[in-house]
Amino acid sequence: MATIDVPNQVSFLEDAEALRKACQGWGTDEKVIISVLGHRNAAQRKQIRLAYEELYQEDLIKRLESELSGDFERAVFRWILDPADRDAVLANAAIRKPNPDHHVIIEISCTRSPEELLAVRRAYQARYKHSLEEDVAAHTKGDIRKLLVALVSAFRYDGEEINTRLANSEAKILHDTIKDKAFNHEEVIRILSTRSKMQLMATFNRYRDDQGTSITKVLRNSVKKIGTDEDALTRVIVTRAEKDLKEIKDLYHKRNSVRLDQAVARDTSGDYKAFLLTLLGKED
Repeated sequence: MATIDVPNQVSFLEDAEALRKACQGWGTDEKVIISVLGHRNAAQRKQIRLAYEELYQEDLIKRLESELSGDFERAVFRWILDPADRDAVLANAAIRKPNPDHHVIIEISCTRSPEELLAVRRAYQARYKHSLEEDVAAHTKGDIRKLLVALVSAFRYDGEEINTRLANSEAKILHDTIKDKAFNHEEVIRILSTRSKMQLMATFNRYRDDQGTSITKVLRNSVKKIGTDEDALTRVIVTRAEKDLKEIKDLYHKRNSVRLDQAVARDTSGDYKAFLLTLLGKED
């Protein structure tokens, strides 16, 4: 369930005019930018961009980039992009770091629907004139390359059906290969990159029941974490605010005994803090 509060009636021309006014003069009115963009969904933001360009013959994204700075600018930039284009930008930034951020690639490839991931791959190719697969392969190596290329290339079944017998047998395969630390085993890559989310969940649950530990914990520990907390925080809130951030907030509270908006308010500041809290559905 989404967390952003979107009004029923929106005037894209009025929004474009308000954003133009916020960017004029001696200083930028960040509160107006937050109040407008923080309460518009992806389709509405796209219409605002189109209206702004038609009115002022100027790219709204470039204008905002020139007016804003720091974590706030990065958050607004990622938010205003179309979702598929945003994921393409996130993926490109992740793999071109001196130490590629594998977590971002895994997150995008495993949490998007098959159609959404296909749209990301198309957006990536349109923006960078390379395929996502070839750039992932070019900037990674060894075992992780095999897994990541398989993940970003996948088009999984997206249904609800589960094969219990298959889950049992593949849980055993994963146990045997993980026990031997054979994370590059062809069967591991095949299972993780081709099975549906529901089928994988059944397999992981069986693994947990049999082995007494979560396979996701095992896999998470096998990949070195890279990247700043601000990057991860912005990415999760911006990419999930229109989807399932309410569920993420509830799970965060359950696991950490503190609300996510409280943690964000404590660890961030200024316009960046106000923008993230708006996307979380709680004004500063």
